[in-house]
Amino acid sequence: MSIREFAAHLGISERMVSKWEAGSESIVPRPVNQSALDTSLAASGPEVQERFARKLDLTPSGFSPPQRTVVHPGTENGGPDAVLAGDETQIRHPIDGKLMTLADAGVFFAGEQNEPVYLAGFYIDVYPTTNTDYGRYVAATDAEPPEHWIDGRPPANQLDHPVVFVAWHDANAYSQWAGKALPTAHGWEKAARGTRGDIYPWGDQRTPAKCNCRES
Repeated sequence: MSIREFAAHLGISERMVSKWEAGSESIVPRPVNQSALDTSLAASGPEVQERFARKLDLTPSGFSPPQRTVVHPGTENGGPDAVLAGDETQIRHPIDGKLMTLADAGVFFAGEQNEPVYLAGFYIDVYPTTNTDYGRYVAATDAEPPEHWIDGRPPANQLDHPVVFVAWHDANAYSQWAGKALPTAHGWEKAARGTRGDIYPWGDQRTPAKCNCRES
């Protein structure tokens, strides 16, 4: 990687990477940056890890790279059910059948002040929960259907529309039924903004074509 690419990969400034290179062994990264470095190494292939060990003159018996630990769906932010993800960046959830993607462990910029925050890896749904998805939950649990459904069924022409007229408690109950958990504020922000602190998922520019609202 170039310095620019590596800095973006870690979620830090290019100046910081140059400072590390200049300082060499005298540099002690901040804990949040060290976690990002450890995560990057753990996610690298065996050839990169071997080169790392050789560069630092580490013997095979003394080198144990950090594990790439991510959270199993439904156990966001760690816990006893955390599992190793390997290369499974996308999975099909076994209960509700929805496609989920991995938000890798590492640092991202949070809030208006772009404060560096480290998050463990977690999976998040790729697509919103549709009326069809929610209908399976209603049928399985006898939960109260949304108010605009007719006879407990969604309108036939809206089966693939995101479910609406559900409160937070309804969404949380669906998540528990599916063996998942609603994203935390930080998890949601990282999934939306990425690791570089973009204002929008696609970057920092306001793009009318990507505005999904009545006015557009």
